Amino acid sequence: MDLWAIFIVAAVIFAVGEIATTSFFLGPFAISALLAAVASAVGAGAVASWAIFIAGGALLLAFVRPIAKRHLYTPPQIRTGTAALQGASGVVIERIANDEGVGTVRINGEVWTARAFDEDPIDAGTKVQVVEIRGATALVTED
Repeated sequence: MDLWAIFIVAAVIFAVGEIATTSFFLGPFAISALLAAVASAVGAGAVASWAIFIAGGALLLAFVRPIAKRHLYTPPQIRTGTAALQGASGVVIERIANDEGVGTVRINGEVWTARAFDEDPIDAGTKVQVVEIRGATALVTED
């Protein structure tokens, strides 16, 4: 079997191992095995191909793995839009009664249609907390 074919098989094995572990440890070796296979296919000798595999794997592991690991531990995205309203406090402007289909609440200066999360009516002036936003309706509970 030609050396380039051996490197292709090794690259596939390393890539499958990387997919199975997701630790970004085998990925650099899969890439370096592909580079060594290309070098061997275009006529580089066995020593040069092995040198490319070893050096490429070591360099990619040393420089790319720390960057990839940092991306695994990035903070969660800032909540925006309606997701940012979950947990926010508000004040009932119009009595909330689910069975009557009425109720509004002021949340962060904006007026929202509101429904009680627990189905009990909530009187005007009561402080509430947003549990969920469904469409343009805030589901709230008493604070």
